[in-house]
Amino acid sequence: MTNERELEMLGYDYPLAGAFWTMLMLFLWFAWLVLLFRTIADIVRSDDLGGGSKALWSIFVILLPFLGVFVYLMVRGRGMGERDMALAQARADTQDLALKSYLHDATLPAATADELAKLSELKNRGVITEDEFTQQKARILA
Repeated sequence: MTNERELEMLGYDYPLAGAFWTMLMLFLWFAWLVLLFRTIADIVRSDDLGGGSKALWSIFVILLPFLGVFVYLMVRGRGMGERDMALAQARADTQDLALKSYLHDATLPAATADELAKLSELKNRGVITEDEFTQQKARILA
């Protein structure tokens, strides 16, 4: 009888093992939820599916989640990856365009900056006067 009792208590004798299994189950549950919601999001944003197809896939994924998600990944997984890459590229292009627009508005063109640097150097060496520097600077910036 004590042998059976000892075997029953084995899981409780090692609380670290219990914590490990709990963390593993939480991680797998979270990974499953991420996969489920990414699949639903891909169904909704997919341009090559019609409304009826989207409805059928959604019903299949909601009513039979494990089977629905795995079948969807087998049938449309490659397209899901391609759509994700296209979306990421579109976001990167938009960000690059916004950054270039911001930098263009915030900085002077390189040629203008070079001309101002040369003009400043001439003034520092005494080749041109302060008035000439001011006039040339106004001409460059205009």
